[in-house]
Amino acid sequence: MSGYRLGGGHPSTGFAMDQSLPDAPREGATSETCDIATTLHVCVTCLAGEDRETAPRAGRRLHDALADAQRRQDEPPSFRIVEAECLSNCNRGCSVALTGPGRWSYVYGDLGDVSVDDILAGASRYATTKDGLVPWRERPAIFRKGVIARIPPFPQPV
Repeated sequence: MSGYRLGGGHPSTGFAMDQSLPDAPREGATSETCDIATTLHVCVTCLAGEDRETAPRAGRRLHDALADAQRRQDEPPSFRIVEAECLSNCNRGCSVALTGPGRWSYVYGDLGDVSVDDILAGASRYATTKDGLVPWRERPAIFRKGVIARIPPFPQPV
């Protein structure tokens, strides 16, 4: 399966949507071990209270730190990391969202690059669920404290 890519990036910003996951074979993958359909969206335009002219932005730094840490892991990734131009959560940036087919989706805020390990751990736990519901006590503290929204799964066609 190829990584999710949009060529050239957004016309106004140049942001490409996914540069973090190289093409990954799915053979042997199960929903228990490797569900690349699970996505961690990272808002790369988040300022997190910094000046608009700060470059790179806090959200970009978070995305890059997450992608670098995921690449360094010994195990194959259980989710992909995708850039999002804006998650409309500016007052609580940096922000990420977790989504997956048939799963509840979550938006989290108040994150930073010091949270990389916890974000990766939380996203990995989410990827191993069938419905996106990770028991409260199994979520990293930053996910328990920083949850912005929980969005129901998209209904299956009848």
